[in-house]
Amino acid sequence: MRIANGRLAFADMLLFDELSATITAGEWTCILGPSGVGKSTLLRMIAGLGESDPATNITASDGSPLDQRIAWMAQQDLLLPWLSVSQNIALGNKLRGQTTDGGHVSALLANVGLDARPDALPATLSGGQRQRAALARTLMEDRPVVLMDEPFSAVDAITRARLQELAARLLRGRTVLQVTHDPLEALRLGHNIHVMAGRPAHLGAVIRPPGDTPRDPTEPALRDLHMALLAELSSAADDGSNGGAP
Repeated sequence: MRIANGRLAFADMLLFDELSATITAGEWTCILGPSGVGKSTLLRMIAGLGESDPATNITASDGSPLDQRIAWMAQQDLLLPWLSVSQNIALGNKLRGQTTDGGHVSALLANVGLDARPDALPATLSGGQRQRAALARTLMEDRPVVLMDEPFSAVDAITRARLQELAARLLRGRTVLQVTHDPLEALRLGHNIHVMAGRPAHLGAVIRPPGDTPRDPTEPALRDLHMALLAELSSAADDGSNGGAP
């Protein structure tokens, strides 16, 4: 995925100007940065969920549009409370008027560990189970590009670690772009890590942690990278040009 000439302004605030990036196909890319710098806004712009300047050009690596190639997983699970787990997973098909393969839904439920709860309503699930259902719904869309906006931040640390491992396994081979505030999460999951900073915002040079994902964050090499990321994030947060972007 390529982003070229990314430009976006809110009133008198120029959030992006000539923002460019290449997101490697088939790998997991994480974006870190201080609150308000524009990380989530960039994700929405890529997904076509927000406005952008006509000069902005976001395409697949072959130059074609990204239409119909993107699945989205948000911080909140966004499950509809009146639908069962199975119905929530198949919601996209229903909205598009497509027939749903019940066997495929069952297989996804098994993959995320919810095969015993297909008829459960969201209110009866734990936070971790709800995010597992949201992950299954994302997988049901079967898109090559997955955009994730802090999808594991609303659960406890143990559940977060388990969800990270599950997502790393089930999304392997897809092009994943994730926004996170957690450097350790980025080091566990990311093949590529960028720090977003400045106003207008830009993406820093790519950091490629060693080893396969999900990584053990106690590895010495990752501890050193963690310290370097914290220093870079501290510098970005101290930059007075960050003014609270959407």
